[in-house]
Amino acid sequence: MKRIGILGGTFDPPHIGHLIIAQEVLDSLELDQVWFIPTYEPPHKHEARLQVENRIEMLRLALADNSTFQLNTIEVKRAGKSYTYDTMITLKEQYPNTDFYFIIGADMVEYLPKWHKIDNLINLVTFVGVKRTGYTLKTTYPIKEVDIPMVDISSTTIRDRLQKKKSIQYLVPDSVHTYIKEHGFYE
Repeated sequence: MKRIGILGGTFDPPHIGHLIIAQEVLDSLELDQVWFIPTYEPPHKHEARLQVENRIEMLRLALADNSTFQLNTIEVKRAGKSYTYDTMITLKEQYPNTDFYFIIGADMVEYLPKWHKIDNLINLVTFVGVKRTGYTLKTTYPIKEVDIPMVDISSTTIRDRLQKKKSIQYLVPDSVHTYIKEHGFYE
């Protein structure tokens, strides 16, 4: 059986926190790969600031240097709101010899009871919870905990810094930083 981690999100923009989480889970759980799955329209957040094509391009740039990180656009191709349950049903059909490990931050661990078809979803994937400042990993649902270096960074922080004309150097991969600057995103 292949062992694949799934890291979903808007990635608006992708940042080093995403990459650190993916690498730590990959190493800790001895996964074969981590697939980054950008949402077209997240069910639990406001709309993404950038068009999906720009978010995909930034992800491509961010993942380019790591052969164990892959971009998967299953939710973008589906369009509309994306529910993890629907995505995992499709992935399990496409990859029957694969165990999936769905990586979520502690903020999403607390939100699990509200996830679409959560009681069915827990039979399709192993949830992997990673710590996040201000949240706990307490839940009645089964999750594997993976300790990661605490890097208190978010896409919101990056967008806010850019709007205030502050540097985001070292918070995103250099290639993503260049892409954002070239296009004047988030200003």
